[in-house]
Amino acid sequence: MSGPPPAMPVTVAQAAVQSVPMGVRAVGTVEPYATVQVKSLVAGPLLKVHFVEGSDVKAGDLLFEVDPRPYREALRQAQGAVARDQAQMRQAEANLGRDQAQLRNAENDAARYQTLVNEKIVSKSQFDQYKTNADALRESVRADQAAIETARATLETDRAAVDRAQLDLSYCEIRAPLSGRTGNLLVNAGNLVKANGDTALVVINQVAPIFVSFGVPQQQLDEVRQASRGQKLAVTAALQDGERKSLTGRLSVIDNTIDATTGTIRLKAVFDNQDHMLWPGRFVDVSLTLGTLKDAVVVPSEAVQAGQKGNYVYVVKKDQTVDLRMVKTGPAVPGKLVIESGVANGETVVTDGQLLLRPGVPVKAVSGVKMSGQGS
Repeated sequence: MSGPPPAMPVTVAQAAVQSVPMGVRAVGTVEPYATVQVKSLVAGPLLKVHFVEGSDVKAGDLLFEVDPRPYREALRQAQGAVARDQAQMRQAEANLGRDQAQLRNAENDAARYQTLVNEKIVSKSQFDQYKTNADALRESVRADQAAIETARATLETDRAAVDRAQLDLSYCEIRAPLSGRTGNLLVNAGNLVKANGDTALVVINQVAPIFVSFGVPQQQLDEVRQASRGQKLAVTAALQDGERKSLTGRLSVIDNTIDATTGTIRLKAVFDNQDHMLWPGRFVDVSLTLGTLKDAVVVPSEAVQAGQKGNYVYVVKKDQTVDLRMVKTGPAVPGKLVIESGVANGETVVTDGQLLLRPGVPVKAVSGVKMSGQGS
């Protein structure tokens, strides 16, 4: 008569009750917070490059210098035109003052001779001469006023030309519009650049702060929107490397359209990224925290096996034999799974060696980890 079957060596752990963060996991892409293609707004030879490609620059830093000599000359010509207009304006105002004084005298003479004509002291022809002189001076005053208006309009036009020339001259110094990281230099000093040409001189990416873009299934949209009301949801981005370095940011953008081809909606999280750990174009593992599930039974992820009828675990009974339990799993957290039904707090589950097991087989724990948590 054969004896009982030998105990199978397995690794075990205990189910425990914990508070589990609820959230969404996805693969995200790092995107610059802002991207600027730096172009020249004036044409001319590119005299000098004032930065090293691939370096960090601050907003307002001088990047390029375009030959300013033609624009200085244009400014001097515009300023000369303004000086000429101002002189013409003063001359027109002087003419107006002279003609107005003469008009007043002529009107007084005409009024006096009108009285003398009425009293029949002088002839009407003499009065007509003074009246004609007053009318002529009145027309001269109107012409002087029109000349002043013309001079004023010309002066405003030439002042606008001065402003434009000053603006063009300022464009000869091309400065960084934002703080960020420069890319490869696309146009070298000595080349002739066009105003708003097709090719940028350099591209600047703002990397601090920085965005991480990721998609979540449309079924979770309502949950995300509800959780984000009145608060900024925490988002963790972990690098896909051996060290698994991570940063914590906050959800900033929920897209306004669901992608019909994938059934997902794009979200964006913003990270301070002061140490430049996140880099545009890099893939990261994203975890969006929506809340906390309290008093959840959790087991190590490796304890749960997939079968034809669903997920199951092997539970070690008091007599050191195993029982196969079908389980309903919940959210996943790093290294753990929430068990919604099938395993109770404190029960021992097999985490390694399941392939050689079947219900009722005796087991022997060779090593194991007791999961921390609170009792029921």
